Amino acid sequence: MKRENVTDGTADGTAEGAGDASAATRRARFGRLPERIRYDEMVTGQSVAPGDPARHAWDPERSWTSFSCLAADLGL
Repeated sequence: MKRENVTDGTADGTAEGAGDASAATRRARFGRLPERIRYDEMVTGQSVAPGDPARHAWDPERSWTSFSCLAADLGL
């Protein structure tokens, strides 16, 4: 429940002039919504290079660098 200020009669206790000035400042800063951004401005298209099969091919020379067995990783 709001109590009225006895000195100036406003509910929040601010002076009339100060309340109007702060309300005008708020309206100037937050009085309207930001401009709408179109979907075309948010999305960009990029061409993708074709997949390189040699990159993902199995290489027996490099197969020792990563093990899928914990015992082999630890050298047991």
